[in-house]
Amino acid sequence: MNILTGTSKNSWQPTVTADTTTSSYWLNWRVTLCSLWILISLVFASILISKYEYPRNHSREGSREALKESPGTLYQDEVWKPCLKTLHPAWLLGLRVIAFLVLLLTLILNVAVDGGEIMYYYTQWTCTLITIYFGLGSLLSIYGCYQYHNRVVNMNEDDGPDMEPGVHGENSRMSNYVKSFGSNEQHDKQLAGFWSYAFQVMFQMTAGAVLLTDFVFWVIIVPFLTTKDYGLSFLIVSMHSINAVFLLAETGLNCLRFPWFRIAYFFLWTAVYVIFQWIVHACMALW
Repeated sequence: MNILTGTSKNSWQPTVTADTTTSSYWLNWRVTLCSLWILISLVFASILISKYEYPRNHSREGSREALKESPGTLYQDEVWKPCLKTLHPAWLLGLRVIAFLVLLLTLILNVAVDGGEIMYYYTQWTCTLITIYFGLGSLLSIYGCYQYHNRVVNMNEDDGPDMEPGVHGENSRMSNYVKSFGSNEQHDKQLAGFWSYAFQVMFQMTAGAVLLTDFVFWVIIVPFLTTKDYGLSFLIVSMHSINAVFLLAETGLNCLRFPWFRIAYFFLWTAVYVIFQWIVHACMALW
């Protein structure tokens, strides 16, 4: 079990240094300054969402030209289609399923070893979010593979028997499908539904959250703990490594757009976490 819990006698977990349930803890300039930053982040995120997300919802019933102009437009096949047209969607599905299972196992082991209180930390919130992301992505990819298979079958039926049977015939059909798909994809694309948009929002939320947690962990926390002879468990190190690896692989393989205004959801996610922590610490003294 040492490989999971660490080997050092010193614990890196925070300890209670002040009574956070008293009013004197909250009525000071530091809390006021933090509250101001949170308020600014919430207002900024709300402005971005109302400015760019709201017009997209109204343009769904408008012309196709209006849809093209909307920065938040997302098409249904973009959530499951790889960035390379010649690559089968099953590759993206395989990556998402593996990432989901590995991250879910890591999260379960972390809770089993450190207890449910580990969910108070931002890292576990991030791990939970990225696990849900890959779980939803797996379901969308399964649906996408089904759609992809139906398109190939329908094209083969329309083409009829190939004049050149064998491997060359199969390659010819697939090549024709790819060409046909590329030339007609702009004409038969369907706008994404709720779950597809939720998936893209989670993609940008996890990108910001993983970048923040891993940067703070490896650049600030690890050097500090190393000098103090603190032990880091295998689970903690893994949680701050595999999440970035899987997310980078996902980013390189999928064809999701990255409208920058949706980084506002990452601001909302982080602000909600901070407010949640304030409420918890106002009710009980954790650390």
